[in-house]
Amino acid sequence: MPIFAFFLLLLLLPFLAVTLFFQVTAFSFTKLGLTPIGATTLLTLSVVGSMINLPVSRRRTVVYRPEAPPFFSRYFFYYPPQVDEQIIAVNVGGAVIPLLFSLYLLLTRAPLLPTLIGAAVVTAVAKALARPVPGVGIALPAFIPPLVAAAVALLLDRDHAAAIAYVSGVLGTLIGADLLNLHRLRDIGGHILSIGGAGVFDGIFLTSIIAAFLA
Repeated sequence: MPIFAFFLLLLLLPFLAVTLFFQVTAFSFTKLGLTPIGATTLLTLSVVGSMINLPVSRRRTVVYRPEAPPFFSRYFFYYPPQVDEQIIAVNVGGAVIPLLFSLYLLLTRAPLLPTLIGAAVVTAVAKALARPVPGVGIALPAFIPPLVAAAVALLLDRDHAAAIAYVSGVLGTLIGADLLNLHRLRDIGGHILSIGGAGVFDGIFLTSIIAAFLA
């Protein structure tokens, strides 16, 4: 019986971890001014939206095969050129929803000047740490931008630290990691390159959790 209970606990641990994560994240959104229902809705939309990319730009490149057929078969075989398409997209959960919520906080809770200063600091840090990964996109250490945003928010305005941390973390991460590296995105390959996706989404999502502890 104890062995059965032990294995049952092992099976339940992933579920308990996910549940705890969702509860902490929803709690953070309530501390940022949302009702419990609104916090749950925003969290759900963020998770579901992380799987949705909205195309904003397409680039097609015609690539000709470098190898040439033998001379005697040159007129009997046709090697058509290949067309490679690269799509620049915006991730709904990692860019659209956080930007909309940041706008709400700027209109209701986050003072403009401290938030802009915080966003500038996070932008500089994210730009310095962002690295292009061929075939994937921009990689960024997930914990660094939210921790920097939290520290700067506490230094600038303790009374509004949570809102400042969230907005500056979102804006700084998107601008520093993605927008300032758009010129590099087209050169690292990959069919779909998502603004606010992959590692950048992790950093933005963790920003809301860390902001909760400042409230």
